[in-house]
Amino acid sequence: MGFRKAADGPSFFDLFSQQAANLVSATALLASVLGASAQERIAIRDQLHEVEHSGDEINHRIARLVNQTFITPFDREDLGLLGSNLDDCLDLIDEACDLFVMYGIDELPEQVSSLLAEQIDILARCADQTAQSIPGLKSPLDLRDYWVEINRLENEGDLTYRRALTAVFDSGLDPIMVIKLKDLIEVLEKASDAFEDLANAIETIAVKES
Repeated sequence: MGFRKAADGPSFFDLFSQQAANLVSATALLASVLGASAQERIAIRDQLHEVEHSGDEINHRIARLVNQTFITPFDREDLGLLGSNLDDCLDLIDEACDLFVMYGIDELPEQVSSLLAEQIDILARCADQTAQSIPGLKSPLDLRDYWVEINRLENEGDLTYRRALTAVFDSGLDPIMVIKLKDLIEVLEKASDAFEDLANAIETIAVKES
């Protein structure tokens, strides 16, 4: 297919790459929450809100570019879905950070804390893979290793999710804290699923382009 970028702005690929870079920043901030004080967590949450706001702006620019560009590199609905999938990943990372602050999640049993860290590390690896691969989106068929690896990481995330829930229910923590942690663990799992949805969307584009 032919392609032209908007005359006065970045291409779709530039914007997708910017959004993927935001995911790396967001997961790094989320990871830093675990060892932070209550006051530091508020500052980290605020920084992550700024990254999420930047992501919203990029997603709006993608939507505008879809509407303004006469010849697009892929189907319009696929471009819109990619932007939406990237935005979903960022929103869920932001939500997880919010829950740490709102719920006052701190001083957890070692096993629970370790499994939360594992969930966040899986998200960080998904973000790194995405940021490394998205610049190659112009040749989506070359990204097979990317979507295979994201699928593997999501499977690893599923296992960690189940282990984390089990650890929380067996922890002897106050029932209210158990509910709060269950919420957090489920949002982290949704973020992992969102990365897989993104990878699946890229695989779908590759199949169409083949």
